[in-house]
Amino acid sequence: MAQAPAAHGGDKYYIPHGSKWPIVGAVALFTTMAGVSSWLNGVQVGPWVFYTGLAMVAFMFFGWFGTVIGESQGGLYNAGVDRSFRMGMMWFIMSEVMFFAAFFGALYYARNLSVPWLGGAGSKFLTNQFLWPGFKASWPSNGPAAVGGEFETIPAFGLPAINTAILLTSGVTITIAHHALKAGNRGVLKLFLALTFILGFLFVGLQATEYHHAYQEMNLRLSTGVYGSTFFMLTGFHGLHVTIGAIMLTVIWLRVMKGHFTPTHHFAFEGVAWYWHFVDVVWLGLFIFVYWL
Repeated sequence: MAQAPAAHGGDKYYIPHGSKWPIVGAVALFTTMAGVSSWLNGVQVGPWVFYTGLAMVAFMFFGWFGTVIGESQGGLYNAGVDRSFRMGMMWFIMSEVMFFAAFFGALYYARNLSVPWLGGAGSKFLTNQFLWPGFKASWPSNGPAAVGGEFETIPAFGLPAINTAILLTSGVTITIAHHALKAGNRGVLKLFLALTFILGFLFVGLQATEYHHAYQEMNLRLSTGVYGSTFFMLTGFHGLHVTIGAIMLTVIWLRVMKGHFTPTHHFAFEGVAWYWHFVDVVWLGLFIFVYWL
């Protein structure tokens, strides 16, 4: 959204003027994906194109969100615009729900349907006897071809349990911060919002430690058959979402430090809080179905 005249009627729905940011974002994303595809196909300049694309994406985010923040602080948004933002955030989170539902569905299909079928359960035609006669249906499994070799799983009540406690605690701290914002208690708001993003980055750091241990000492990798692929796809994408959420919380905290938000006008804070609670709920599902059961 581009800058608009400061004067804007409170009964008018704000419509931004022409903006360069959508085309900048499109070029940035195209450059990033071109870099990824080139890198994966062994093109020498691929990594440089990828990092250039990431830098362009960062530039776009700083510029576009900076413009939106300026519009908000300039009083250009009324109740109708606020409702649009809320609806947009709700639909975005719904898309994220379906994103993770697809991966949980893949885990369910592999664990409860494919592996038992390959082991002979419910097979009318004994296909498994011809394809994989020696395969025993058990989970975790790297598949009937034992892709990736022998591996170990990460115990649920180690780092995963610690990370669960960290994320649940962060859900409490951001709720306290939200109530403090509505009560006008800026000191408590600053403290507990800072604790929230610190806990988020701590979670990511411990997950990186867990990944290093899995790769180096347990032979648990993305290439370790169906268990490795589902494990790293689910936990890896969740870790990415925690990282993005922690960055957003940091930006919100910096805005709080600059005096932004009031007890009645603070949707940016609320939107990030919704996202963070969503991340918490997804992790509980991961902890139960990926690590524990």
